[in-house]
Amino acid sequence: MIYCGIDWAEKTHDVALVDDTGQLLAKRHITDDAVGYQLLLELLAEHGDTEENPIPVAIETSRGLLVAVLRTGKRKVFAINPMAAARYRDRHSVSRKTSDPGDALVLANILRTDMHAHRPLPDDSDLGRAIAVLARAQQDSLWNRQQLANQLRSLLREYYPAALDAFATWANGLCRPEARELLRAAPTPARAARLTRTQLQAALKRAGRQRGITAEVERLRDVFRADWAHQPPLVEDALGKQMLALLLQLEAACTAADDLAKAVEEAFPQHPDAEVMLSFPGLGIQLAARILAEIGDDHTRFADARGLKAYAGASPITRASGKKSSITRRWVKNDRLNHAGYLWAFAALRHSPGASAHYRRRREIGDWHAAAQRNLFNRMIGQLYHCLQQCKLFDEHTAFPTELAAAA
Repeated sequence: MIYCGIDWAEKTHDVALVDDTGQLLAKRHITDDAVGYQLLLELLAEHGDTEENPIPVAIETSRGLLVAVLRTGKRKVFAINPMAAARYRDRHSVSRKTSDPGDALVLANILRTDMHAHRPLPDDSDLGRAIAVLARAQQDSLWNRQQLANQLRSLLREYYPAALDAFATWANGLCRPEARELLRAAPTPARAARLTRTQLQAALKRAGRQRGITAEVERLRDVFRADWAHQPPLVEDALGKQMLALLLQLEAACTAADDLAKAVEEAFPQHPDAEVMLSFPGLGIQLAARILAEIGDDHTRFADARGLKAYAGASPITRASGKKSSITRRWVKNDRLNHAGYLWAFAALRHSPGASAHYRRRREIGDWHAAAQRNLFNRMIGQLYHCLQQCKLFDEHTAFPTELAAAA
């Protein structure tokens, strides 16, 4: 066999081909454009790359146009962790020297010696990969929105505590349209105290509020006109301008999060696995899309449920050396999938009596909240693996049999 290693960069890439004995057959320096990709495919074809018997490729990334070109057909592409590649480099040289052509040769030799120990990129469908892009982008937009909301809250604490007190009773607080509209109308506490009932009512209506406007106007007016400490007028005006600049970023983040959420709601129901995933308690469209984005729709990716549990960080790990042995949580895992699993287990407590009973049993035997949630996620993601493999919907009595629970 022939093995290919690619050391990728922003503008150029280095390619190396080796045979079974480790002999370097060819090396090439290509550009990151259509011409470079064509040269790479021609180089592979010269050394026996065909559609029926493609040459496996090792590269230190799983994204980008280069990976998309390599994944055409039946070719196996192995995304090697850069830390693992650095450990392999030390097998041949202890001088710690590095070079791009040398790294490409190291990657090719990784496949030559240990291809069985590495996994190729999953053969996900185009729809599954599109949902993964949208779900991850929507999650990133939510994190960005929360970060900007925290920055805005920290700024308001310095000069505008009345706004924080006025929005404290609203869900999502500063991210709500009413809060952003009021801050735009009154960027300083002095201007907020001068707002009339008509102005407050107009601001709430512009934000889309339809009910309880009169009572809310009276409450806001009382809060804004209460006695609060103030910064000097010039400093207060400057802080107000800073707040408006930060408010523009928050509005853009809120709009992006809403638009991406709508895109996920349109794309995810079209997937064949959507019906099975949405049958599970606690899984809505957004959360199910995040889980699908991380596990993919290639049902042969994980050999069994244990592999998926370890990938998600739900199953514990044993560290044993000599007379010492400890069982702890996993630190090396898919963080996005683990985060989605925590939210899934938390939501399942309200929608599944069996999940709630399982959580209470774990707490009774001494688990902390996070450990009990993780144990519940470990059980439910195993059930999800089984249902996806068998194309079956979730069944509460099968997943959490009451007779066995009572006996336990």
